[in-house]
Amino acid sequence: MPKKYELLAPAGDFAMLVAAVNAGADAVYFGLKEFSMRAGAKNFEIQDLEKIKKLCGKVKKYLTINTIIYDDELKKLEVLIKKIKGKVDAVICWDLSVIELCKKYKIPFFISTQASVSNKQAALFYKKLGAKRIILARELNLNQIKEISKVIDIECFVHGAMCVAISGRCFTSQFLFNKSANRGQCLHPCRRAYIVKDKQEGYKLELDNDKVMSAKDLCTLPFIESMKKAGVKAFKIEGRNRDPRYVDTVVRVYRKALDKKLSNDEIKKSLDELKKIYNKGFSSGFYLGLPAPEDFSKLENSAATEKKHFVGKVAHYFEKSKVSAVKLVSELKVGDNIIIIGPTTGIVKSKIERIEINNKPIQKAKKGQEIGIKTPLVRRNDEVYILKKSSN
Repeated sequence: MPKKYELLAPAGDFAMLVAAVNAGADAVYFGLKEFSMRAGAKNFEIQDLEKIKKLCGKVKKYLTINTIIYDDELKKLEVLIKKIKGKVDAVICWDLSVIELCKKYKIPFFISTQASVSNKQAALFYKKLGAKRIILARELNLNQIKEISKVIDIECFVHGAMCVAISGRCFTSQFLFNKSANRGQCLHPCRRAYIVKDKQEGYKLELDNDKVMSAKDLCTLPFIESMKKAGVKAFKIEGRNRDPRYVDTVVRVYRKALDKKLSNDEIKKSLDELKKIYNKGFSSGFYLGLPAPEDFSKLENSAATEKKHFVGKVAHYFEKSKVSAVKLVSELKVGDNIIIIGPTTGIVKSKIERIEINNKPIQKAKKGQEIGIKTPLVRRNDEVYILKKSSN
């Protein structure tokens, strides 16, 4: 029996993809090296699609081809579309050239949020074109979403970073650095601190909150039931530039929330989990009404209550004894909480109960030492991180 709601997770690399699948995502969305709105993510190559298909199993695979397309790219685009046929479940797009090619090669397609679909008439237009789903503009409230959901299946963002520009169509990065957000190259100048300058006299004023363009992250967990009632069928997590720990935590939290109605206590505990990973504070976005001044972040970096610190790499894993040999670049002690990340492993969590060197137990290991610790299955060259409380 198919699930009532679909949970989509971002995958910027294989470790994130495996983390998403293991955490319970129904679908993953990802980009290739070209035509992706997250050019800063590691992204994948066309030859990776077979491996992705194998790793995903029954988890659906959506490819993003959601940048602006220029004339000199049309031939390359068609070659790409031909090659992905049968290897992905749908393409997320909005440029009509991509839509036409998806129709030509009979590949299902969803309309990206970049199209800013904000009304039923526009939704009907794309449905007639053959779209199976629309990822709505991010500037809609729940009442508006409910109306549009009567026309076509709707996908909405539920968690992650928000752009201060309408549906992400920003020109600030292009203007300042010649890196276009609409080509997936945004350098996020909106996250920086700014000073107001008087042109006539040259006086400068530093604002109380000088992050005047930096929106807080979207978090819909407290009103996820209202989103269900609004007719949202697919719930999308933003974050292809994040890490496997972010994906693992957010997917697990929203998986529970989609599978059952959470109690107030469960919501509070889940919010505490979300606060441990990368965030700029939380906002309800436009869903409950227009954003207010408190929906803007005062932080240039993350508000996460926990941070990960790299401590070493797995040199070898002994399957029979379930022991990892780890070459340290930083100290590690008994009682520390660690995570291990790798392209096949995804992410595993463990608490250090015992450390051995040459079969002798020690309480604390130093930089440069190779130690043995009990862990779940991991692989050689997987990265080991210690989790520490943040000073935020």
